[in-house]
Amino acid sequence: MRDKCGIVGAYSNKKSDNVSRYIYYGLYSLQHRGQESAGISTHNGKEMSTYRGMGLVCDVFNNGNMDGLDGNVGIGHVRYSTTGKSKLENSQPFYSEFECGTIAIAHNGDIINSMELRKELQLLGHKFNSTTDSEVIFQLLSLEYSKTRDMVESVRNVSKRLIGSYSIVILVNDDLIVVRDPIGIKPLSMGKLDDVTIVASETVAFDVVGAEYVQDIEPGEILVINDEIKSYKIFEDKKMPRAHCMFEYVYFARPDSILDGRSVYNVRLNIGKSLARQFPVDADIVMPVPDSAITAAIGYSRESGLPYGEGLIKNRYIGRTFIMPTQEERETSVRLKMNPIKSELEGKSIVLVDDSVVRGTTSKSLVKVLRDAGVKEIHLRVGCPPITSPCYYGIAMATKKELIASDKEVEEIRQILGVDSLGYLDKQSLVECIGLGRDELCMGCLTGEYPTTLPEDIKAYEASRC
Repeated sequence: MRDKCGIVGAYSNKKSDNVSRYIYYGLYSLQHRGQESAGISTHNGKEMSTYRGMGLVCDVFNNGNMDGLDGNVGIGHVRYSTTGKSKLENSQPFYSEFECGTIAIAHNGDIINSMELRKELQLLGHKFNSTTDSEVIFQLLSLEYSKTRDMVESVRNVSKRLIGSYSIVILVNDDLIVVRDPIGIKPLSMGKLDDVTIVASETVAFDVVGAEYVQDIEPGEILVINDEIKSYKIFEDKKMPRAHCMFEYVYFARPDSILDGRSVYNVRLNIGKSLARQFPVDADIVMPVPDSAITAAIGYSRESGLPYGEGLIKNRYIGRTFIMPTQEERETSVRLKMNPIKSELEGKSIVLVDDSVVRGTTSKSLVKVLRDAGVKEIHLRVGCPPITSPCYYGIAMATKKELIASDKEVEEIRQILGVDSLGYLDKQSLVECIGLGRDELCMGCLTGEYPTTLPEDIKAYEASRC
């Protein structure tokens, strides 16, 4: 399973301001959403400047060196590769000259009909410099603008052709344009700090620079931000369903973020409390798989009355285990990343709280680490219902064949993982914990029912892997 990307955009009404620092710190706060590459584009009223590189935000920008990135408007991006390989050519923002100046784009999401659109553009003579779906959007937008000469209309027309998920920031000369997909799969919010308007994938990007969270960008909304903010709709006369990604609440977003009006921290507390009510157990201690399950474990502890404690210490300088290419490397990475505190674990019966189980390989390795540390009993509680189907909207979690719950019942999974008991939160309880209606959430990876149509090439690929 891989993270989604993170995007930031900023516009200052003071032409003398330099927004690159706001974008840099915003991207820093979104580092959990992408660790492969980072980039920033700015415009100073005369010209656009762009810098991109591989690695963490602080490494790419030399601990905040913004030399050459001046301007009162700009966009930024941190990336994990869900579509396209991890290489500099695929890093964002994409930027280019066009008939009326310069354009740059940064995208969070996955366009599932991108191959079909790419082939269409190639037949028209378009050349591609990357293998990402983001460049497909970029090329479509340039083509559409050459026809309409109206950027809002171009964004609207391109958006109507895209199937999948997207939150996008676009820098067109010194205008900032923001768009969120019509069903709102990817999060996107707006904040304010004096004369500066900031948009970002998560509200933590506002907190770090002292900006105030104002509102979420509505699904299907297009914002044009310059000295004023104008709002448009992709579909002016059509009411679209909602399909916010449930995994943002369970795992991806930082717990101190607010997504579509919901506190992620409170959602995860509710998940832990619900797990305690559904799957009580007589144990000595409740402990999380750090860091993403900490809040849910606190909720379980509060509801059950069992003490909360740490049994695993995380090495935060090790990358996430699910990005390792082989099973042997994933198992080694678990041992590098999680070190047990034997004095807290030996002879104990523990409730181990995790946010999700995907392939099961990391969980199985972690259970072995705990057994070797002398744990007597392990009762695993999982805050996400069994993941039975792939995600096509920006989470490269696995094919259906690789998902442990796709063809196994809970008892069989318990035996494979080697735990004494196993409890998954059920789907209805998850909906209640999030606090949005079932018809407002994308739960395709739990149900196999997706909020958009799936292209034939994706269906054929998945069938070939089964």
